[in-house]
Amino acid sequence: MRTLIVAPNWIGDAVMAQPLVACIHGADPGGRIDVLAPPHVAPVFGAMAGVAELIEVANAHGKAQLSERWRLAKRLRTRGYDRCYVLPNSMKSALAPFLAGIPQRIGHRGEARYWLINRMHEDRGEHRPPMVDFYSRLAFEPGSRLPPAPDPVLQRDSAAEQAARERLGLSDDDPLIVLCPGAEYGPAKRWPARHYAALAALAAEEWPEAAILLLGSAKERPLATEIAALSGQPLLNLCGETGLSEALALISGAIGVVSNDSGLMHVAAAYGRPQVAVFGSSDPRHTPPRSPKARVEWLHLECSPCFERECPLGHLDCLNRISPATVFESLKQAMRHETATRPPR
Repeated sequence: MRTLIVAPNWIGDAVMAQPLVACIHGADPGGRIDVLAPPHVAPVFGAMAGVAELIEVANAHGKAQLSERWRLAKRLRTRGYDRCYVLPNSMKSALAPFLAGIPQRIGHRGEARYWLINRMHEDRGEHRPPMVDFYSRLAFEPGSRLPPAPDPVLQRDSAAEQAARERLGLSDDDPLIVLCPGAEYGPAKRWPARHYAALAALAAEEWPEAAILLLGSAKERPLATEIAALSGQPLLNLCGETGLSEALALISGAIGVVSNDSGLMHVAAAYGRPQVAVFGSSDPRHTPPRSPKARVEWLHLECSPCFERECPLGHLDCLNRISPATVFESLKQAMRHETATRPPR
């Protein structure tokens, strides 16, 4: 059977869709799975077992792009897909598979698209199930009893890891500690720069042999520059200097990762890296780092989770009150047996 998956638009959501890919591939190992994805998340699906081809199509946020979707539908029609899983909840994401005449179009009820999806699952409602379960249940008939969803898993690429190290002048023996201080959603998900700086200083003292990297987008470079300056340490600020593929390669070979609730948090979990995830306005019960090597720091104050982009009370206690010392001790525990040597390739 030929299957198309329309990918979500966020890195973290793309990672959390991997168990769905695994379920589809496991039920039809001889079939073919292609993924239609925007370029900024496509490398995540490229690291998934069972994905045959990536079809990269850029999306303009908030725009219908009707002519582009019609042209895309004509391309998809020639590929003869039997079914399509539409992961975003928007109407426009379901339009091209409908116009392409793909017989079975599977997705959640979403945004006014009753006539575009013909195997409909109900939305999350008020209970906000974990996103991994939200996606993986699409592999089953609506309303059926579901088995527990497995944790997301991404495949390591040793050649990409080595190439990334060579470009940065790092040897194979240099342990990497990765800090991911950004969060696309907003400030209420970002642990303060001064806390990251203090953590970096503690890590540099504890593991002087390690290279400490700051990873993120170009928009996060000023934040990373501030962290590096406050830390007083020779941190390698790579925000805006790597593509997602190289960021995946660096994270996959790290001995420890600290992040906010972000897409790179989910990447670290899917690679099974020892990590600490710092949560503020969001809820680790909904989008946790699904890995036995992950630790979560969350105060669960009376005012959280609020799911706001900025603290509505103006104090950001949910993040300010998580101390660098607490995160450092949590990171040491997560890394307990992995600091002496790099993980096997």
